[in-house]
Amino acid sequence: MTGAGGEGGASSSGGNSAGGGNSGAGGVGSSSTGGHAGGTGSGIGGHTGSGGSVTGGGGADSSSVGGAAGTGGGAGTGGSVGADGGTQRDASTGDSSDGSSSVYLACRSTPCKILPLGDSITFGVNDEANGGYRGPLFSDAVAGGQKITFTGSLLNGPTTVSGQPFPQRNEGHSGWGISEVTPFSGGNAGIASVIPNPALSAASGGTPDIILLHIGTNDATSFPATEMESDLQSLLDKLFANAPNALVVLAEIIPLGYDPSNAVIRAYNQALPSIVQARAAAGKHIILVDMNTGFSVTTMFGPDNIHPNTAGYKFMADHWYAAIAPLLPR
Repeated sequence: MTGAGGEGGASSSGGNSAGGGNSGAGGVGSSSTGGHAGGTGSGIGGHTGSGGSVTGGGGADSSSVGGAAGTGGGAGTGGSVGADGGTQRDASTGDSSDGSSSVYLACRSTPCKILPLGDSITFGVNDEANGGYRGPLFSDAVAGGQKITFTGSLLNGPTTVSGQPFPQRNEGHSGWGISEVTPFSGGNAGIASVIPNPALSAASGGTPDIILLHIGTNDATSFPATEMESDLQSLLDKLFANAPNALVVLAEIIPLGYDPSNAVIRAYNQALPSIVQARAAAGKHIILVDMNTGFSVTTMFGPDNIHPNTAGYKFMADHWYAAIAPLLPR
């Protein structure tokens, strides 16, 4: 489908678009719920109680998942851990957010199982040969000596990356929205409909350790931001119910090249920090990554001004990697 918000050349039915936004929860140097903000994403984890403090562990370009107990080690009275009994690991030290020796390990398998979840930007439209952001993300992990694989019911991308077999699985459905039928989705009611099956099924690689979620692009051409926010919250609740131990890495989505205002997606992105913080405060494993700030509408889009080009997908890959690199096994 072509036209504003639509796409051409997708391997799946329908179109895709993307939209603007603002920076993640807690800018550089400010603390978020249970953690300290890194350069590209917010550190979110378990809480510290009174008398405890947290320190950032992510560095200038990474997200600290959780947060280390402050000097003295104690989280203080009222400190708590995640709802499943785990605690989030500080990206630098591996200390837990409640000051104990227990740590929450996002990657419970080697290689770490990562589910790319979203629309045609996740599938890699306009860069199918390289798998969109998945190709350079895998390359980043290889360069870091880390082991990852991708899960999902769909397959596309190169056969090898950085001299290693490339895991082509993903759950990027072209034209789909969050949980609504969009003009580009061929009647499909969003990616919420693939949770738990087929996205988390054994045939698709099983329950992931990490979920990379970039979604809302197609909704923005048809629905108000408030409806998108409500749909996203329901999707997140569904993910946590079916994959309670997975770390959800939620993206503030990229801008649209053909829309000077990007008003709807700006409003949607602005709502994401509080959504993430509320779930982190409830003990869910979730962090936020800002994919919007720094994404160039003049140099990072393909000819449709909707899907990234190679440079745009590399930008996305590097931001994903900065968020999850401290958690990946070697």
